[in-house]
Amino acid sequence: MNPLLSALWARRPQRSLRIVDAHAHSGPYSLFFIPDAGPEGMIKVMDRCGVAHAVLSSHLAIQLDAATGNAATAAAVAHAPDRFTGYLTVNPWQDPLAELGKWGDDPRFGGIKLHPDLHDYPLTGKRYAPVWEFAQRTGCPVLTHTYDGSRYNDLGHVGEVATRHPRVVILAGHSGATPLGFDTAIEVAQRHPGVVLELCGSYNSGADVARMVREVGAGRVVFGSDFPFIDLRMSLGRVLFCDLSDDDRAAVLGGTMTDLLQWRGNAGRSRPGPFAESA
Repeated sequence: MNPLLSALWARRPQRSLRIVDAHAHSGPYSLFFIPDAGPEGMIKVMDRCGVAHAVLSSHLAIQLDAATGNAATAAAVAHAPDRFTGYLTVNPWQDPLAELGKWGDDPRFGGIKLHPDLHDYPLTGKRYAPVWEFAQRTGCPVLTHTYDGSRYNDLGHVGEVATRHPRVVILAGHSGATPLGFDTAIEVAQRHPGVVLELCGSYNSGADVARMVREVGAGRVVFGSDFPFIDLRMSLGRVLFCDLSDDDRAAVLGGTMTDLLQWRGNAGRSRPGPFAESA
């Protein structure tokens, strides 16, 4: 048995593979109570699950106040920079240019986070133009919430943005979130080399993960948990125990996301592998 699964069956954290959670959050949330929602509590969960690194945005940023929330994200990363990278959240109603100007060069941030459903604004709207310009110029990946049938961030919106901005790497958060959404997400990713499928959600299974990898390639699928919204153990288990080769599992669990976070200082250089056409 390989070291990864041996550790799991022994109920101890694995250390054989660098796992990167591409979709996490921190801090209190207004709609329900989250115990121990700061970076210390997150690290305890990550250590228990054998997760080396998480890319996070604060709940405050994605919900109510991007400016204060981005400062909270930066503080969480500063607490443990070896364990966290931040997503710079852009609310289209709250001065995107100011947030990009303030935090765009800050090394604590490795990507941009959009949540069109929470911000009541379509992913295709003009207010996001500074995001796409920044991402194209720098190589910064953009994680957007998606949900099948949403008026703001359906997979059709992702496809339209990818057509307009083929040089931008877009992480389709939740991959559409529903079984029908998974089908559409795969189709969009097959048409657009810059679209990456991110796995967190409540409705997918190991079989769905394996199908995404089979149909778009392991270099275009990344593990994310959405914790603390969704239990990190469940999200991770779907990938650990699904039908993937060791190399594909390593790419999904951390290899691809690690590559995507290496854009600082590399703007203008072609991305390797599956992103070469979109870089």
